[in-house]
Amino acid sequence: MTAGPRTAAPRGGSSSRSGFWHFWAASGISSLGSGITAVALPLTALAVLDASAFEVGLITAASYTGAVLIGLPAGVIVQRFPLQRLQVIMDLIRAALIASVPVAAWLHMLTLAQLVLVGLAISLANILFDVANTAFLPSLVAKEELTARNSLLSGTLATTQLAGPSLGGLLVQTLGAATSLITDAVSYLLSAVFLWRVPNKDSRSAARDHEPFAQQVRAGLRFVLRHPVIRPCVVASTALNLSSGVVLATAPVFLVRTAGLPAGTVGLVLASDGVGALAGAAITTRLSATIGTARVALVSTAAGAVLALGMPLAHASWTALCFALGQAGFAAGITAFSIVTRTHRQTVTPPELLPRVVASVRFFTWGAIPVGALLGGLAADTLGARNGLLVGCTAAFLAPVALHFSKVRHCKDLAD
Repeated sequence: MTAGPRTAAPRGGSSSRSGFWHFWAASGISSLGSGITAVALPLTALAVLDASAFEVGLITAASYTGAVLIGLPAGVIVQRFPLQRLQVIMDLIRAALIASVPVAAWLHMLTLAQLVLVGLAISLANILFDVANTAFLPSLVAKEELTARNSLLSGTLATTQLAGPSLGGLLVQTLGAATSLITDAVSYLLSAVFLWRVPNKDSRSAARDHEPFAQQVRAGLRFVLRHPVIRPCVVASTALNLSSGVVLATAPVFLVRTAGLPAGTVGLVLASDGVGALAGAAITTRLSATIGTARVALVSTAAGAVLALGMPLAHASWTALCFALGQAGFAAGITAFSIVTRTHRQTVTPPELLPRVVASVRFFTWGAIPVGALLGGLAADTLGARNGLLVGCTAAFLAPVALHFSKVRHCKDLAD
């Protein structure tokens, strides 16, 4: 067996509370910068390099390929390092990588290959950071507070997703696409500072050396695939992320080249993702208490898939509004589903297995994003951006279908 997360102070103490708020601040600041990059990076490819829809999809795919390359072993890798220190190091690495893009642009040396490689390297760092981040949270708060804290973190993420793309669009118009990426590099540096200030610096989840590496990986994967609730939830999440990958790749092309919207408006429209996520985070805790977490999972995935159709069906003068409403509804459903399933995993998984379970889940769910991005780019180039978007949104309906034909349909709460 492996050692679980350890803390130097009780979860309910002042040190733990202080640690959570530093943790929260780091998450919010980093997410704001990432929201800016979500707009600036594809616009850099479109504006500076005149990239095609497939090339934008390639960059998007590279930005999530880390889940495929190291998704499964990430949990074991994370367990061999102090969780807090690993997150700080990943923040510093990501800051340096994203800063290389504007530097190359200023020197007139920016290429598509660099954008793809930067996206790939950041995705590798993202996987290690996020696995450590998710495993670190239960050591900072009490078990009964996890749903509320996860809702708060998701709400903060939604707020920054709202502000980030809007600010990103304005920065692109005023400073240029590449230069605006400096903001994200700074956000990673600030995140590293806040994480370093979290008390309990010795908190770690370290694996015992006598366990074979492959055996540790298989243990996490086996727990996920055999669990009657986690398994269908992972299938549903994979379907949602496949759909999201298509949307990520095709939305900028659709809004810029099909709808003809300026960069500032594109940023505002894409910010609707944050509005929806904020709404989803705001209602999830209360809704879970009222109807149960399993029913929240069923309703949120079904409603999100239906509302997502507003994106490809947006036309003429209503394009911006319809797309924004569709994206907001889709994001609200994904956020609510994510909160209840993440809290469930953190609650039912043995502490010594949590990093490996998180990594196994990310392998499937995040691994679907680059697949969706590549398919979306190909569909947009061959069928047109609107039809490519429609294909992606239709894939979201696989999520409620997967939950319907599982034990989740017969439960009020996922823990049942």
